[in-house]
Amino acid sequence: MVVGKEDPLATGRAPQDQGKALASASTLNRLELGNNKKTGYHKISANHEAIQDNLLRKGVSCLPKHSKEVVLDMDASDDPLHGQQEGRFFHGYYGCYCYLPLFAFVGSVPLWAELRTSDGDAARGAVEALQKIVAAIRKRCPKAKIIVRADSGFCREEIMAWCEAQEPKVYYCLGLARNSRLRELLEVKFARSASRPFCVAEWRAALQNSNIKPSKAGLSVAG
Repeated sequence: MVVGKEDPLATGRAPQDQGKALASASTLNRLELGNNKKTGYHKISANHEAIQDNLLRKGVSCLPKHSKEVVLDMDASDDPLHGQQEGRFFHGYYGCYCYLPLFAFVGSVPLWAELRTSDGDAARGAVEALQKIVAAIRKRCPKAKIIVRADSGFCREEIMAWCEAQEPKVYYCLGLARNSRLRELLEVKFARSASRPFCVAEWRAALQNSNIKPSKAGLSVAG
């Protein structure tokens, strides 16, 4: 579709060509080597921005237009490397040389896939991605409440501040890394929860009596 093909299911192809690969191994290899423009083997130049925009546009088109709530899951994952690839770095958490791509999904629908090196924070580039993703979701689902959900690797001030600055607001549910301050605040509650079923009313009361304060668009920790 990025190159103008409007028949991804190949229904308009000749009968003998239907069900076969849309690109040969040599074509895919030329695309993979497309950035090396100084050699005689250069045949295809990928339009990376068009590829990125196309994934987002096609993904968002899968969302029901009258959705009342859209939960956007963001995460980073390892893409292991087995050679001397450009930008290879050893990642201590994953225990290997890898890239660290950024992903965003709504349910099982991919909206964002950004290849990154693994020598930086897992959340880097998340705000820039959110700016494009949220705008696309709002255009498709103008009445939907948008919730960004991610683990503690994305609990960053710039992400929370950006979400809270939007109008209408973008809500977030972000994990918090375990630390001594949180343990001190929640130690008694954790002990009690181990011996009895979880109670939402007690959890809310604990928040009101502690320094953990719900912000307008999510949870934040004071002090």
